[in-house]
Amino acid sequence: MIDPIRFIASREHFNAKRNRRINIEGGSGMVRGRPLLDAPDKMNRLPRRFLPPDLWSFGRMTGCAVAAFMGFVPSALTAQRPALAMLDRLQPGQWEVRDRELAGGRTRLCIDNGRRLIQIRHMRDLCRSFTLQDTPDMVTVHYTCPGNGYGQTSIRFESAQLVQLETQGIAQSLPFNLRAEVRRLGPCPS
Repeated sequence: MIDPIRFIASREHFNAKRNRRINIEGGSGMVRGRPLLDAPDKMNRLPRRFLPPDLWSFGRMTGCAVAAFMGFVPSALTAQRPALAMLDRLQPGQWEVRDRELAGGRTRLCIDNGRRLIQIRHMRDLCRSFTLQDTPDMVTVHYTCPGNGYGQTSIRFESAQLVQLETQGIAQSLPFNLRAEVRRLGPCPS
């Protein structure tokens, strides 16, 4: 692994030697059509190949402002819509999970929000999740439950009372694969 301090110091030493040689030999102070940088400041420590040519002419402050703006814009755009907003549109209540591959395979569950459908085979487990796809009509989440397996669930929105669900993974050391239609029946029984 390269030590960054030694790399920067050797780079500055190399640049100083090169500048001296070109200036002594009557050079123009230009290398490959670009001006040499004499002052050993923070911008000189970055190799130029990592900076776009447009940033060189803006100067240090403008370059920093542009870099800060470029880092800020994506986070500002993603902050406009909450994560997994599609699941928040589902109505709470009693829902029926109808397995499309198993004839007569129906299960009823009472949920307080649509996010509970993500871990339909790991309902009582505390799991870490990672969102793979989050659009207004489709959500795909991968989750891992330490000590009890993992899963990946895709939920396609059709209405506030109907979704299509596909989930697969490992629960209690056994694989599962479920393709189902999930429909709201009404309020939860008391």
